[in-house]
Amino acid sequence: MMKKIIVILLSLIMIFGLAACGNSASTEETNAPDVQGSKVLVTYFSATGNTEGIAEHIASGLNADIYEIVPEEPYTDADLNYSDNNSRTTIEMNDPDALPAISGSVENMEKYTVVFIGYPIWWGDAPRIVSTFVESYDFSGKIIVPFCTSGSSDIGSSAADLEQLTSGAEWLSGKRLSGSDSQDTVMEWVNSLGLNFEE
Repeated sequence: MMKKIIVILLSLIMIFGLAACGNSASTEETNAPDVQGSKVLVTYFSATGNTEGIAEHIASGLNADIYEIVPEEPYTDADLNYSDNNSRTTIEMNDPDALPAISGSVENMEKYTVVFIGYPIWWGDAPRIVSTFVESYDFSGKIIVPFCTSGSSDIGSSAADLEQLTSGAEWLSGKRLSGSDSQDTVMEWVNSLGLNFEE
């Protein structure tokens, strides 16, 4: 008799457990942002070309518009010398309030629902010029997808730091990619975001 009761109890626990799993899965699906037919913009800052390649893979794979964040004053090799404490990038990255000027701007930012923002990792963070870009627009109601490239550093807190500069936007988890990643590898990540880009 005791065995029967234990079997019944175990069966009930399994049934409730499976039902709970089923509910959470369907809730997760329902909560996935619906971006079908939405306009997508891929923005990026790339000092050496690595991030540019990834941005082009995403834009090509999604048939999205692309915008390069171009500094008003281009970075020279000397500016990018990380071992020089007096180099421009070292000075900028040591100043959390630095906002390097950008040449040009995105036309009709309001028409985009999803915005990818790509950048290299400098000193464990996004370059300050990306902060300039993020602070220049109203991202309310938009879905932001950050991505970065680096030799070894992960995306770390760089995306969370940028998110603090916006309000009303939904930021998805970012990812570190390698500048040598193929379009297939990059699009595998994009497709794993749970966004339905099909028109």
